[in-house]
Amino acid sequence: MSNNISFRENILQIKPYVPGKPIEYVQREFGLTDVIKLASNENPLGPSPKAIKAMQEAAVKMNLYPDGYCTDLRTMVAEELDVPENYLIFGNGSDEVIRLIGQTFIRPGDEIVVADPSFVEYDFVCYLLGGNLIKIPVENFTHNLRQMAQAITDKTKIVFICNPNNPTGTMVTSSEVEEFLSKVPDHVLVVFDEAYYEYVDDETYPDSLGYIKKGRNNIIALRTFSKIHGLAGLRLGYGIAVPELIQLIQRTKEPFNANLMAQVAAMASLQDKEHLLRSRDTNKKGKEYLYKSFTEMGLEYIPTQGNFMMVNISRHSQEVFVEMQKRGVIVRTGDIFGLDNFIRVTIGTQEQNERFINVLKEILRT
Repeated sequence: MSNNISFRENILQIKPYVPGKPIEYVQREFGLTDVIKLASNENPLGPSPKAIKAMQEAAVKMNLYPDGYCTDLRTMVAEELDVPENYLIFGNGSDEVIRLIGQTFIRPGDEIVVADPSFVEYDFVCYLLGGNLIKIPVENFTHNLRQMAQAITDKTKIVFICNPNNPTGTMVTSSEVEEFLSKVPDHVLVVFDEAYYEYVDDETYPDSLGYIKKGRNNIIALRTFSKIHGLAGLRLGYGIAVPELIQLIQRTKEPFNANLMAQVAAMASLQDKEHLLRSRDTNKKGKEYLYKSFTEMGLEYIPTQGNFMMVNISRHSQEVFVEMQKRGVIVRTGDIFGLDNFIRVTIGTQEQNERFINVLKEILRT
């Protein structure tokens, strides 16, 4: 590429996303055959059997474009959430919905308020569109909503609240959100990213949909089929908001962004309540096992409301990350979140959790 070609300089603020290492990569790099991945907050049980069957049946239709409006899926999700169908927008993962929101509302110079650390997609969208990112440090690893409210100015366009927060697993409560929203002016859009909400077992979790159903026109909630539904490879997420917001966001959407396979799998998964309950139960038991194991090992950990945990291993995370890969266990380093001595581990099956703990014990002994 010629150096004479100009580009938008604001993209230089973007740090390219570094995904979790694929299993196949680690197998080749270290000559392994048995590798488990506990790095990307995926459902260890995989997709619903009903979703797999639906995908197999739909395979013969892959020559056709998908329904760009997600008509059948839209109807099913609307019934599930008890909202009108025109309150929904679907995307190629909730990541795309975040980007669509940014493309719809962010102008150069607008301020975007986020917690630090939190989901990096907010940073990406802000910088991509020429916004100014305002990062508010977490307090006890949790969004500091009072300081985030104080950071709002006339230039603020969006506040992103990841709840439960990725990477820390913590959540803000309904009373905290109520106090926060009472201080948010009408010109500020509040986006609740609730990718992990199905795993939450705390009764104080806020009801973001309740605000939307009451007509609050500056709130968007985001959900996904990537986590508890086990469909991360298909990329399907959605946003919920009042029709006035949805209609604006819809203008920035590509015609066929939610693919056919994803739509049929999501509909089948929604109908398999047994699989969802089993996924929740597996996560709950795994969480309790990891809590107990970390306590016995004398390790500080962050209690989680998601399907992942952050644990302080009192060493630089990159060092432990590499050693775990050599033994066939892939986790996530904390240094990318500014938590150098932490690693983030996805809660897996009991067998996977035990293997992770045994490998971690072996490494920390050396």
